Amino acid sequence: MSASSPLRVLVCGTNFGRFYAEAVQRRPGYALAGILSRGSAASRAYAESLGVPYYTDTGELPGHIDAACVAVSSSISGGQGTDLARALMDRGIHVLQEHPVHLTELTDNFKHARRRGVQYRLNTHYPHVAPVRSFIEAARRLVARQRPLFLDAATPVHLMHPLVDILGQAMGTLRPWRFADPAPLPADLGPQPFRSLHGVFAGTPLTLRVHHQLDPSDRDNHALHWHRIALGTQGGVLTLADTHGPVLWSPRLHIGRDADRRFVLDGPGTGLLGLGSTAVVGTTGSFRTVFSDLWPEAIGSALDGLRDAVEQGGDALRAGQYDLAVCRMWSDLAARLGPPEIVRPPTPHPLAVSDVFPTPERSGPPRRDPVPPPGAPGATGDGSAGAPAPEKAPDPAAYSPSAEFFDLVAAEHTATAGAPAVAALLADADLGNGPVVDIGAGTGLLTEAVARARPDAEIIACEPSAGMRAVLTSRVFSDEDLRSRVTVTADAAPGLELPDRISVVLLCGVLGHLDAEERATLWRRVTRRLAPGGFVIVELMQFEEPTTLPETRLATATAGRHRYEWTFGGAPDEAEDGAMRLHSTWRVYRDGAPLAEREVHDSYRWEPFGLKDVVAESGMTARTLPTRPGAPPLAVLTRTPDTSGPAAGRPAQARSAPGDPGFAGSPASPRTPLICSTEG
Repeated sequence: MSASSPLRVLVCGTNFGRFYAEAVQRRPGYALAGILSRGSAASRAYAESLGVPYYTDTGELPGHIDAACVAVSSSISGGQGTDLARALMDRGIHVLQEHPVHLTELTDNFKHARRRGVQYRLNTHYPHVAPVRSFIEAARRLVARQRPLFLDAATPVHLMHPLVDILGQAMGTLRPWRFADPAPLPADLGPQPFRSLHGVFAGTPLTLRVHHQLDPSDRDNHALHWHRIALGTQGGVLTLADTHGPVLWSPRLHIGRDADRRFVLDGPGTGLLGLGSTAVVGTTGSFRTVFSDLWPEAIGSALDGLRDAVEQGGDALRAGQYDLAVCRMWSDLAARLGPPEIVRPPTPHPLAVSDVFPTPERSGPPRRDPVPPPGAPGATGDGSAGAPAPEKAPDPAAYSPSAEFFDLVAAEHTATAGAPAVAALLADADLGNGPVVDIGAGTGLLTEAVARARPDAEIIACEPSAGMRAVLTSRVFSDEDLRSRVTVTADAAPGLELPDRISVVLLCGVLGHLDAEERATLWRRVTRRLAPGGFVIVELMQFEEPTTLPETRLATATAGRHRYEWTFGGAPDEAEDGAMRLHSTWRVYRDGAPLAEREVHDSYRWEPFGLKDVVAESGMTARTLPTRPGAPPLAVLTRTPDTSGPAAGRPAQARSAPGDPGFAGSPASPRTPLICSTEG
């Protein structure tokens, strides 16, 4: 293998091995040379789907394979992974073996690699997972500044080996270390899932809690939780909340006291009280993103370690001394804890965050709509406004994680698709009877386009997301013309405050965030305020029923030394008929690096709808607007058949024929509901 040629990698095993194959195919510098397993039809079909050779015996392997990933259980788990690893090394193939491996076998593997002149690495996997890596790097910075005071860690028993590796990397060393036996459990307490012990790790006091129960046939699915670690110093506590994030930083609480021992809360010396009590570093994604992104990228990082060892050469046994020390500490812990309790619990029922934290009701009395003047649409005979609109507190953090990236792709999309279509429609519109109301204005791209198209328009831009609204407000304040005509509010549909009369309403990427009752309320409130000749512009999507949208990279952009990638996907919501969960991920790469230095995930509920649904719910007539192929369709809704404007002569009814240019294109674009509209 030359330094410039890809490392040709064989993947052994097709259970966890699928993540290895994904990593090899995705990562630059590697080529998938084939799949080796015991010969099941599923494994053969998997290799065929990847377009690579399939093998069932090391004797069948060609001579051009450089390295192998052995994702097959070793003898400690009842498998033949170690025998396979040594057979591969006998053929001059470098090996990366998945944990766990018994200490005696691991020692012999390193010696075997030395004899065969190849490199061998053990992959404990989880230290390479991005949130864990972030914790490790922060811990190294922390212990370089302040002496560690304690380590508090928890793990399921089958992930104890990786935990030791995580702690070793976080502290920068393993020694000195020493563990005490766990305290005996009183018999009258009943079953106890956790065992606790104390010790010293890297010279720091350690408290370790181990979920000491195991279902041998399904270890991962019955762990009560995964890795949790807290590292404390006098300056604060760094916490890994879960293997898959986030990382937390909690500064030390310290309040000065006066001569009478009372807290000093104001005045000189109280600046540290302005510190946030806990900061959340990084974001968390769904379990789907764990499998599609975090795990393959972690394996790619482990592969890089093997490749570096291959390029540098050297003694595999000497290079493996840290791995052997980690394994020795794990063996010591396992011996002290004894065999885990074997359990076979029923299938768990995971809960969503909404099950535990339901949307809070807004405090105070419900806000009523302004009373429309007598004779206005929606006014009752006695002049009352009718029942109040139901209120739902907007989430100011919604869409905020991805707000910083919005304009990277949405600006071009708006300029070439949404803005021209809306500007053409507004050219001859009568805007003298009320403002243009942009509901779910996002960062204000379309708001600005409306202002440029109609210098006489007053605009109300409603955006409940704090992150998106910050960009919107900055856009308005940086332009004198916009400052004079655009009012920014934090209101969310359907209960947002509306003026008595409205000329035009923009609903771009909003409706799917509302349920049927909320949409009915919004339509009722909007239509009774719509001025004669007024209209509503609605952005539609290319899917009208819940469907699976494979995770797809839709855009890339560069700025300075950074390259940004946006992927988008969705699937029917398993907990709610008729709804979907949409997922968006932004990755930031620096200076052409193959690994993202940062990832940002968003996930939202969305009820798919089509033009016919909008017509039925609003009671209005509709027609689509011509826009750029590939862009989400736009429709204009009016109370009466619209016979004016750029599309005059078209029937004033719902039009959704496939030939309509407004309906061409991919299932998502920069103005998908996920990153372009922020209602709900």
